[in-house]
Amino acid sequence: MTILRSLEQELAERCAEASLSLAVAESCTGGLIAHRLTNVPGVSRSFQGGVVSYANSAKTALLGVPAELIEAEGAVSEGVALAMVEGVCARLGADLGAAVTGIAGPEGGTADKPVGTVWLAASLHGQVRSVRKLFEGSREEIKAQTADAAFSLMLELLENL
Repeated sequence: MTILRSLEQELAERCAEASLSLAVAESCTGGLIAHRLTNVPGVSRSFQGGVVSYANSAKTALLGVPAELIEAEGAVSEGVALAMVEGVCARLGADLGAAVTGIAGPEGGTADKPVGTVWLAASLHGQVRSVRKLFEGSREEIKAQTADAAFSLMLELLENL
């Protein structure tokens, strides 16, 4: 009998096996990624914590995202996601981190950045990946898809260990 593991269980196990510390920076998911991680028994061996930086001012104050970058690119951008992951890894001393920023809806979308637009970034010892996604569904569904994508992006980085 095969026991299915969630993405967060897989990530927690891989981090523990490799003795890696983990942190997350969340905007549009509002703490969902950290919540799902802390539901995994034993994750305390790796998980340092998370920063929910919903407001632009929090991204700047808590993660060191330059206000000029947010002004130039918008909060939902590759540059901001990259700065968020760099900031959370530095501030929490994490080997592996992820950051998400997006528009969960149902309002707030534009022609260039419709509802469901999310930028994700992950970093492992300075090796960084970023990706833009366009999710569909309700606000809760977009948040859940974003969390899954963040776990998957971190797991992709761990494949090269």
